[in-house]
Amino acid sequence: MAGETAAKKEPPGAWAPERSAKLYGIDDWGAGYYRVDPAGHVVVTPRADGRAVDLYNLAKDLEERGHAFPLLVRFPDILESQVRRISEAFYTAIQEYQYAGAYRGVFPIKVNQQRHVVEDLLRVGKPYQIGLEAGSKPELMIALAMPGQTDGLIICNGYKDPSYIETALLAQRIGRRPIVVVERFQELEFLIAASRRLAIEPIIGLRARLGTQGSGRWEGSGGHRAKFGLTATEMMEAVERLKAAQLLPCLKLLHFHIGSQITRIAALKEAVREASRFFVELVDLGAPLEFLDVGGGLGVDYDGSQTESESSRNYSAEEYAASVVSLLDEACKARQVKPPTIITEAGRALLAYSSVLVVEVLDHDKVDSSLPASVPRSAHQTVRELSKVLRHISSKNYQEAYHDAVELRDEALTLFKLGFLRLAERADVERLFWAVSEKVLGFVRADEYPPPELAGLESSVADRFYCNFSVFQSTPDIWAVDQLFPIMPIHRLDEEPARRGVLADLTCDSDGKIDCFIDFPKPKSALELHAPKPGEPYLVGIFLVGAYQEILGDLHNLFGDTNVAHVLLTDEAYRVESVVAGDSIAEVLGYVQYDRDTLLDNMRRAGEQSVQEKRLTLEQYRLLMRHYEASLAGYTYLVAENGKTEP
Repeated sequence: MAGETAAKKEPPGAWAPERSAKLYGIDDWGAGYYRVDPAGHVVVTPRADGRAVDLYNLAKDLEERGHAFPLLVRFPDILESQVRRISEAFYTAIQEYQYAGAYRGVFPIKVNQQRHVVEDLLRVGKPYQIGLEAGSKPELMIALAMPGQTDGLIICNGYKDPSYIETALLAQRIGRRPIVVVERFQELEFLIAASRRLAIEPIIGLRARLGTQGSGRWEGSGGHRAKFGLTATEMMEAVERLKAAQLLPCLKLLHFHIGSQITRIAALKEAVREASRFFVELVDLGAPLEFLDVGGGLGVDYDGSQTESESSRNYSAEEYAASVVSLLDEACKARQVKPPTIITEAGRALLAYSSVLVVEVLDHDKVDSSLPASVPRSAHQTVRELSKVLRHISSKNYQEAYHDAVELRDEALTLFKLGFLRLAERADVERLFWAVSEKVLGFVRADEYPPPELAGLESSVADRFYCNFSVFQSTPDIWAVDQLFPIMPIHRLDEEPARRGVLADLTCDSDGKIDCFIDFPKPKSALELHAPKPGEPYLVGIFLVGAYQEILGDLHNLFGDTNVAHVLLTDEAYRVESVVAGDSIAEVLGYVQYDRDTLLDNMRRAGEQSVQEKRLTLEQYRLLMRHYEASLAGYTYLVAENGKTEP
């Protein structure tokens, strides 16, 4: 995958787009949807016919239409392709193992509750009878009201009160098929009571608390102390309680879930083996089960390594499907039990690939390692000694040289604080220290086994690329759980990326940065990028952000939702199906209980008083209010008056 380096200078003309593709690993994590074209641009190929959309040209086209960066671009065609891939993986496995049951997919709304996303999913999933999973009462409200839900199942998960349960039962009378999954034993009593009150027979599911755990970052979702699910003892009690209430014939589904982003296929297999035993035993106890819901967890290979790393998976969708089908088939045949319809709650795998966040680099800086014009004999001793360290660095002593440089830099800081070092001399020390660091870093990169203590040097020396977006709003998993997403420039890929940098966002928080990037065998602390050209945009794509990122977004510094464009392929090129405008400042302020009119009134009063006191001219007052009103109505991100982002 990765492994190319921008540290080695190539002769003019030696760099090619193919090298960029290898450097950023796009062919490994792109799943056939993203690649680099001969012009050095990232292109999107949502369909199997190979037709492509130039992402850079699309982004510039959207900007020309007035949709400023940062810009989230969704491709419903990719969503449709993922629905088809996963469904057909199960259809193939069912045919291969001659499995007598069927397959149904449901989409967990929590992965992305945006209306356009859910509508797109139901539209493209209609041929596959895709249903919805609701994990809360608000999500149930969405699932019940969505058009076209007469064919799809509605899996009702999460905590439930009597109102939630009554709503689900009554929805059966308007043609919906909600299955109420009992996750805590108390919910069973709510369900029985509601069924009696309304005289409606429920469709009941039980969630098993498996002993088997998942694998990866969310493996704690399963196991003996999992948050949800009935123990074996509670399962037995539930069957007896349903028998006593004469509702055992309503028990139709067994559910389990061992966590999101399962990285290891062996963990899934063990879970299916255990759940299969629950299934056949419950049938043996008289439960007429028709469905086995294996939950979510189908992973996404974010780093392209096809390994057990937290940002990858060591299996394909086909292997996932074959494992579920074969193990369940084996268990049912052994006990001569009718095989159930298999349900999956894939969300991440359905949505991640379909969205790209395009951000614009506003500014770029690098450490000042330019050497002082000369180091005269009269220079401070610390400056002279640091200059000497720089001159004598070699592949044999670079670690020692770095230690000496750090010691001299710290000594200079102490001297400056005590008044024994002038500001100009401290500046010389800083530039010499960074010159030493860059030279040492060259030896670190070339060393097959560099000292571990110098592992952080790459990040400390890296350039900073200031980007017009908020990590907390658009990629919160990077900040919260150290999630890795593929990141790369979407143009200039026919040029060598000669700089290494980290991405800094607009927030005033020191955590508002991205300084860990996909690479194999371990992530890297700086990304190969190009030095921005004056007067030309430099656009970077953050890929595979369709799952969770939008809905988990945080209003840190009151940066709101970004502009979102839904783009469909056409016979000619593409069509912008819809654009969802990002939050205005007034909308974001409203989320935290500030009223636009009250703010304006307060500003007017303050302005009028300043005019009366002759601290503000009438012209200045008009300009202030014009800016204030326009800002309230405008985008929360940086946009210049001409539509171009301010540098």
